[in-house]
Parts: sequence; structure tokens; C-alpha cells
Amino acid sequence: MPAINASRQHGLLDLPALRKRAKRLLKALNNNEADEARARLRAMGLPGPDYRLADTQWLVARESGFASWPKLIAHADAVAFAARHPDFAATGEATVQHWRCGNDIERSLRVAGFSGAFQMFDDPMVMGPVPALPDDDYWATRAAFARQAFGLSARDIQQRQAIQREALARLSPDSELVLWCEADAYDQLFLVRLLASLPTVARRLELIEINRVPGIERFIGIGQLAPDLLAWLWPQRRALGENALALARQVWVAYTAADPGRWADLASQHHSVLPLLGPALARQLQELPGAEDGLSLTERLTLRILAEKGEMEAGKVFGHLMLSYEPLPYLGDRMFGALLRPLIDSLQPLLHEAPGGGWAQRVVRITALGERVLRGELNWLDLGPAERWVGGVQIVADRSPWVVSGAGRVWRR
Repeated sequence: MPAINASRQHGLLDLPALRKRAKRLLKALNNNEADEARARLRAMGLPGPDYRLADTQWLVARESGFASWPKLIAHADAVAFAARHPDFAATGEATVQHWRCGNDIERSLRVAGFSGAFQMFDDPMVMGPVPALPDDDYWATRAAFARQAFGLSARDIQQRQAIQREALARLSPDSELVLWCEADAYDQLFLVRLLASLPTVARRLELIEINRVPGIERFIGIGQLAPDLLAWLWPQRRALGENALALARQVWVAYTAADPGRWADLASQHHSVLPLLGPALARQLQELPGAEDGLSLTERLTLRILAEKGEMEAGKVFGHLMLSYEPLPYLGDRMFGALLRPLIDSLQPLLHEAPGGGWAQRVVRITALGERVLRGELNWLDLGPAERWVGGVQIVADRSPWVVSGAGRVWRR
């Protein structure tokens, strides 16, 4: 079982281990053991009592996230073939800039045999003010937020921003770009930001964009994939054109606006050129205060975890959020730690934090006030929460802030 569980995290299937598991299951069934497996086989329409190896292989395939054993084998073969025959030279990969919203795949790209340049753009635009401002003012605003939220030094922020600003300034019609993205708001906003920065369609502009990988139980991000899976993804890239740039410019203007109305409109639409964008915008829209309780969706889910499971270390709360509760995971651990602070540090806190250790090791619990807000008996906006931003929308509790319904409709409170 450990090999199966591991493969469902990084996507690289261990076929020998899976074959052995199917044989062990068959032997156990023939010895009138493995009652749980027998029940699952019956639920699959195989009542028994006699079973064949093909039956237990089917069960193992279903456990691994595939509809059948042949489909599991076909996927494993495709990944292995791509790893053995990456065809990087034939596709001109060496001249490409690989753009990503973090450095989580740079090493794996090199291990897999990629040789193009790597460019990271890691500004977390899902958090803090992202207002429509002149360029220098915009970056200064983002720098101030990074210092406050993450405790980064001014020098560190300046160095990071200088690299990113220079990389954006170098984008031109002669650029050769391949963008690696997932379905969540962190990645989709990176995609929008980059595309909106292009003066025109680059000579080579391609996108690798995924929201699931066969065989992975809970796909969170490209960074969790084994290097061979990156080689398998490479042939799946697709070219982008002027329509993608035009959409990105619309979305960037909408996301940085003080009024989220246009953002909400775009979030409710399907965009065939960037099909994962609408759901990501809709999920990010839920970071505005909820109309019923004044909480962002992340805040609401955090309170729900603690109400249902009891007090625990903050790092474990983050684990539950990412693995079970969050519908479209987008947060890093430090980002989550920063989002906890207003719930803890408020004059009327919704969470209590025990002292000691780093933030992830500190035990947190929901307060009685937090339970009332979670139940909808009180609205967080009536309890004086700190000012915060979502995109270009400033949220000040006593200034008729924008709120959002579960269905994505926005209005001033």
C-alpha cells in the first residue's frame, strides 16, 4: 500500500507494486479473507464468489484513480515513453523561457532533461492590495504588503521585484515563452498578469495548463509531480493567440478595479481560450466578505475545520484545508499563516493562539465568538475586523464594503 499511496501524490505509478497488490488480493479472496476488498468488488458489480486476476486488477486500478486496468497501463506507458523520448530538441525547448508562479518545478524540469531558461514570478496576487496604479506605485504597494504580511526585508523584496520587473520588461514580440499553470487563482492570476503584460503575441507563446492528473488522489499543483510527469506534460502544451491576450487585459483591469462588478461578470462566464480562468476568478471572488457572515471563504473554512475537529496546531489546520476542505487549493503555508493573523489579533478574535514555536506549531482553537460568526448569528463585519484587500477592492468594515453571495453576486453592504 505505501507505494500506491505515494504514487497518488506524485503521479508516477509503481506498476510492479500494483501488480503484486492485485495478486495478493486475489490470493486473500481465494482464502476467504479480504472482506473489504470483496465488498468493493460487489459494489463494482462483481458478486463472486470466484474471482480472477483481472477482477482484482480492476479493483487496484479503481483504487489508483483509473476506470480500468488497461487505462492505468496505458497512462503508465505514456508517461514512461515521454520520459524516454522527450523530443525536447525537435521542439526547440532549449530556446524557451519557462515561466512559473514559483520555483517548485525548476529542479524537476532539469532532472527531466529540460534545458531552457527558467523564470519565476511569485507575487501572490491572491492576497493583499492589487490596485490599478502606475507601475512604480503598484510595485511599492506590493512591497509594503509583503513586508507586513510575510516579514520580508526591504532588501529581499527589492531584489525579488527587480528580477521580476526586468523579466516583464524584456518581454517582446521575439520572446519564446512556455507558461506552466494550474487551475487555482494563484496560477490563473499569474497567467493573466503575464499575458496582459505582453505588448503583442510573442513569436512563441504556449501554455501547459492542467487541473488534474490521472492517478493522483488530490491534485494540488504541478510542483507535486515527479519529473517524468513534466516530460509527459510537455507535448500537451498549446499555442495562445491575441484572443488570450485580449481576455487577460480585460481580467486584469477587472481584478484591479475598486468595484468588483466586472470581475464578477467575468467569473460567471466560460472562456474557451482560457477554460480554467472562470472558475478560478469565481473562487477568488469568494475571498470578499460573505454576505451572511462577513468571512472570506478561507476564513470560513478555517473556522469550520476547528469547530469540527477541535483545537490543533496551525500547520495541521493548513493540511486539512488543502487536502479536504478547500475546493480549489491556492495557498502556500506562509500565506495561510498570514491570513490567520487578523482572526487571532483582532480586538474581538475569532481564533485563540497558544504561545510558543513557529506559527505552524502553535495550537489554535475557535473562540465562542468565532463559533457564533460561523453559525451566522453574528457578522464579522460588525465586530471591527482589520482593513483588508482582495484584488483592487478595499474592505473597510464601516464603509459599506462589498460583499458576495455564495452564487457570486456582489453588492455594497
